[in-house]
Amino acid sequence: MLFPITSIFAQKTDTLPTLSVILTSNTPYVYQDEQGYTVVVGEVKNTNTLTSVTDVRIRVIFYDDTNPEPLEIVEGKSSLQVIPPLGTSPYIIKSKTPNSEITHASVSLGLFNSSTSKSKQLSVEVNNIDLDDTLRFSGVLKNGAAPSNNTNVYLTFYDNFQPPRIIDVITIPIGNAESNETINFNFNEKIQSRIVGFTISAESNVFYSDPKNVTIPESEIATKLVTISKVSILDKEGKNLSEIKVGSTVIIQSDAWIQFSADQKTNETPYTYYVQIKQSGTPYVEFIGKYDGRYIETGQQSQSVDWIPESSGLFFIETFVWDRNNVPIANPGPIVLILVK
Repeated sequence: MLFPITSIFAQKTDTLPTLSVILTSNTPYVYQDEQGYTVVVGEVKNTNTLTSVTDVRIRVIFYDDTNPEPLEIVEGKSSLQVIPPLGTSPYIIKSKTPNSEITHASVSLGLFNSSTSKSKQLSVEVNNIDLDDTLRFSGVLKNGAAPSNNTNVYLTFYDNFQPPRIIDVITIPIGNAESNETINFNFNEKIQSRIVGFTISAESNVFYSDPKNVTIPESEIATKLVTISKVSILDKEGKNLSEIKVGSTVIIQSDAWIQFSADQKTNETPYTYYVQIKQSGTPYVEFIGKYDGRYIETGQQSQSVDWIPESSGLFFIETFVWDRNNVPIANPGPIVLILVK
């Protein structure tokens, strides 16, 4: 079963006065895969406007809930060998062993180097996208005006959180390509059910491509069964609040309208209700809470999550409903603002 684990969101590393690389604000995402390995997925950005960077190293320390000593320390690299100026690269790092005791991970950036820039002479296109038990599509990679080797296509998958979380990275090896050669490739793999789209990019030893965003068609992701119609911030007595105090317990409650499709075998749908809270003016996620429930019949029902704010400021509250396979069954609810003093 896939599930999120505590993670650290942003860090900046400088190796030269004019060079800097950061962990982007909506990463990393941490989960345990079906084999029990803990997987850390995220993105790094080269913030320099002129110089490319290479050999970007990412260090992940895995912990349990009780011992301050690390269970494992793993070092990995960004997927792209060379990150262009103001460019980004995904990364994916897995624990050395399957270990159910791992509950959270700390992510930090290591050293990196400046690099000669590659030429933007690769292009990649996809078509004939189809999703049922697996995601399938055909693709075309076009090489530039010189032979290339070590050519790879990268798929960076994301979910429907705002901002989207990068939750998987898959590499399609292409290998060698002659000058101006066009190479066809296919993708046919099972993906995480929470995925709603991906970006696709390519890199070789001498060239790279611009990333392109690909949205999986709405009708092929899931039929929306639930509509989040209202989001309220309440105190323990159920009174609506327009502002709250640091350290007080508040209730984030949503009203949802439920419908069932005609071919559904039972009028019962297990679901998970998520609340995500971000501070205004920053990209950081302050809180993610969830509530597991079951829709038994059609009509209006309510879900709620408790939140204890730890800092003051203006916050955005976002709400989501997924089924137990982590497939969205509702569009995100209306965004609510709340002032914390």
